[in-house]
Amino acid sequence: MGVLTTILAVIDIIIAIILVVLVISQEGNSQGMGRSIQGGSDTFFGTGQAKSKEQLQKKLTAIFASLFAILTVVLYLLTR
Repeated sequence: MGVLTTILAVIDIIIAIILVVLVISQEGNSQGMGRSIQGGSDTFFGTGQAKSKEQLQKKLTAIFASLFAILTVVLYLLTR
């Protein structure tokens, strides 16, 4: 079980780092409102691409957060 626990711990750390990067790189909701009020220089097609990028980033964040939580619980149960 030692090798399996070590491999899962390394994967858990990698997922945690990816999760931190994803959360930090997301824009806040207030930043988006400021852009729309100030009349940003985005074109119609540019804003659509930005929204799809943000949606993908939010989905990836949810997936990695779920993986992190599940893997952490599994590691806890293995090391008890």
